[in-house]
Amino acid sequence: MKKILLSTTTLPLLALSMTAMAFSPAGEDISYRVNDENFQGYFVSAADNAKGSVVIVHDWDGLDDYERQRADMLADEGYDVFAVDLFGEGNRPQAVEDKRAATNRLYQDRERMRSLTLGGLAQAREQGAAEQTVIMGYCFGGAVALEIARSGEADNIAAYASFHGGLNTPDGQAYSGETAPIFIAHGGADSAVSLEDVATLAEELETAGVTYEVGIYSGAPHAFSVFGSDAYHERADERSWTAFNNWLAEML
Repeated sequence: MKKILLSTTTLPLLALSMTAMAFSPAGEDISYRVNDENFQGYFVSAADNAKGSVVIVHDWDGLDDYERQRADMLADEGYDVFAVDLFGEGNRPQAVEDKRAATNRLYQDRERMRSLTLGGLAQAREQGAAEQTVIMGYCFGGAVALEIARSGEADNIAAYASFHGGLNTPDGQAYSGETAPIFIAHGGADSAVSLEDVATLAEELETAGVTYEVGIYSGAPHAFSVFGSDAYHERADERSWTAFNNWLAEML
């Protein structure tokens, strides 16, 4: 009987393909409170041999099965993962105007954005997640990850990551030389966040002396990694996911 041998490069890509077809959560939804408000996150553990932990910040849909899938995939790679909720328990907007309202509320109140993210980080650690953490996010969540990076308010952060996220730095904010390394995955055909925005961020990070890595994936639109969506771009997703896992292995 012939044997089929899969390389370590092939396995993650096969996992991406299988994950996109079917999903059953391996972790559990976690109800928690921040500033006397109710939220519902998602936690999945890598058990006793965790290499570190990852906090995922959702996109403008709120926390749903997309972030749960990514959390489970990272747990399979050996990381404790907590997907935070920044919109509030039960608030999972469907209409574009509701998504825009939910994100704008936080863009216009950066202190609240940071407070809720740090509350989610604290909850991850209460669940037993490993202390050394990477904070990552998708779309809106990528902008949140960079907000926390600039603030320097989170403890024991090994790195930050943004997948097709907002990259602009608000007036009055800046990166410092103490900022943990940053990973950026960006679609070359992204019409929401321009290549000029990527270049501007790289210049800011270079000037501040921050370690960073930027991957630009040709032909990939905004939200290129979202399984099953019209924007999904398989090549960009596979390559960026492999690069991110290599980054994690180096950081944690």
